[in-house]
This record gives sequence, structure tokens and C-alpha cells, in this order.
Amino acid sequence: MSILFSPLTIRSLTLRNRLWVSPMCMYSAEDGVVQEWHHTHLTQFASGGAGLIIAEATAVVPEGRISPRDAGIWTDEQRDAWAPIVEAIHDRGAAAGIQLAHAGRKASTWWPWADAQGSVPADQGGWTTVAPSASAFQGFAEPEALEAAGIDALVTAFADAANRALDAGFDVLELHSAHGYLLHEFLSPLSNRRDDEYGGSLENRARLLLRVIDAVREAAGDTVPLFVRISATDHAEGGFTPEEAARVGEWATEHGADLIDVSSGGLVAHQQISVFPGYQVPLAESVRQGGRIPVSAVGLITAAEQAEQVLAEGAADAIFAGREWLRDPHFALRAAHELGVEVAWPPQYERAHWR
Repeated sequence: MSILFSPLTIRSLTLRNRLWVSPMCMYSAEDGVVQEWHHTHLTQFASGGAGLIIAEATAVVPEGRISPRDAGIWTDEQRDAWAPIVEAIHDRGAAAGIQLAHAGRKASTWWPWADAQGSVPADQGGWTTVAPSASAFQGFAEPEALEAAGIDALVTAFADAANRALDAGFDVLELHSAHGYLLHEFLSPLSNRRDDEYGGSLENRARLLLRVIDAVREAAGDTVPLFVRISATDHAEGGFTPEEAARVGEWATEHGADLIDVSSGGLVAHQQISVFPGYQVPLAESVRQGGRIPVSAVGLITAAEQAEQVLAEGAADAIFAGREWLRDPHFALRAAHELGVEVAWPPQYERAHWR
């Protein structure tokens, strides 16, 4: 029996398998409103057998966008644009999640294929960014340090975004506290230099994340799964560590999170990462603590047997993949065939079913 293709129940949601699609930014929204591209992009993975599809980092406020072309969910128009995408994912048998995000000091930047790099000037559609401290990411504009009122407003914004996401039909909410964005910036001593109740000790640095978890859990009620993506290490001296990540994972679950989506890096330009297949799996295993904390693993997981082995060895409870789904939107159908597991195919594709 394949673990990868066994169902997983989290609160009221049962997922058809444990091979999921990571959130991947498309930089193709208009004023935060998703477009036809997003519809085709996300629903193809449901046809391809994914158990869960997490939509890209979606800003909870306008200034939380990574770029001016990022998706948002701070207005009802944005909510309503997500709804038919969610419905189409459901029609194809998968569950739909959304990653609620604020880019912090890494906001207001050019999208990857733009003709420029770094921060977008105000006269070209950019804005002043915010962060725990007035310390810039290398090559980006200096942010403003958030004051207490701004922090309180952000907690409310995450809760409001959660309500809109639920109204749009999403099954899973994920908080983005990784890759150098705002909630991660508070967690790491490399970017958080505050001397108030949000800085200094790990308990203080985790305070904002835990407040957001509390607010989103209250909005979501008791039935909706809540994930938290973290960078379990900054890959830089003096930064956030795997030991701290394990502790934050414990606190997050105590506050109502159901699964920790374990990634790494993204906080500083001088990070040193050794990249190889499955390179982030040991971080997931560390946060999982022998099964005490439910986690997902990521990091160049590109083959069925590789993904199955990660689960069989107890390193994670589920697998998120990104690039492999872009290369093959039917990754799950292929993986099931390679593992000898019979899964349901869309009837329109039955003629291509391996026999």
C-alpha cells in the first residue's frame, strides 16, 4: 500500500492523496485580481491527480504584494475572482488552498521577467515597504519599521483575508512565514532588531506569527485546516535555526495550526545553501519530532519513489512539489503508475490510462 496515495484527513477535510502542489507565484494578476491564466494554471493540476493545490502567495493588503503583479485578497472583487477557480479545482476532485501572505521588506519589487530588478520606484507603481526593523534586504529599498498600531492592523488584515478566502470556497488556509517575507522577518534575528515585545527572545520574535494564527483560527472556526509555511533555517550565521523552527512549530500547533510546511532560506542575500534532491527533507523531519508535529516536506522532490520514501521513513506526512508540477501537470497520475497504484483518471483522459 502506497503512503503517498493514501488519503489524509485534517479536521473536516479528507485529501485523496499526499502529493500536493506548492504555492508558486505567477506575477500575472491585475490590481490583485487573478486572471484566466491562474484558472488554467491551477485547475490543470487537479486534472493531473493532485490531492491539494495551494494557490500562490496572496497578499492580505496592497503593500504586502511581492510585485505590483501579485494576487491579492483584500477586496471582494479579488475574492470573487478566486471563486470559479476554486470551484473548478473541486470539480476535478482536488482540494483548494490559499497562501495568505505579506512580503514585508521584500515587497514592491519587479517581477522576474521585467526589464528591471530590485525595488519598483513609486512613480512606476511601487510603494514604501514595512518590516520589523528599518533594515533592507540587499539591493532593495529600506523599509519602515512597523509600529504597534501597524502590527495590530496586519493581524486584522490576515483575519479579514481568511474570511474572504473561505467565502471564495477555499478548503485550506496557509500562512506564509517563510522565504524572507514579513512573518519570517519577525522570526529571524537577522531582520528583527526590535527591543519591544516583538523582538529579542524567540518567544517575542514569534509573537506576531502566533497572533496571526490565533486570529485566522478564530475566523476559520474548528473545521478548516490551517497550515503554516516556515523557513526552518536562514542558511546564514546568526539567523533562525532548525532548533528554533522546531519550537515555533510546537507553539504554532498549540495555537491552532494543523501542519507545518517546512521550507528554508530566502531571508538574506548572503545565504549559503547546498542544493541536492530532497535537500530540505531533514529540516521537515527535525520539525516533525518523530511524528509529534504534522509536517510536509519540499525541496527538489521530483520522483514517485523519492516521495514515497520520504513518507515511509517518517520524515514527513505529505509532500509539496513545485517545479515538477510545472514540468508535468499530471505528476500524480504518473507517480501512481510508477508506484503501481491504481487511481481515478479523468474520464476524458481514460484512453491514455496505462494498461
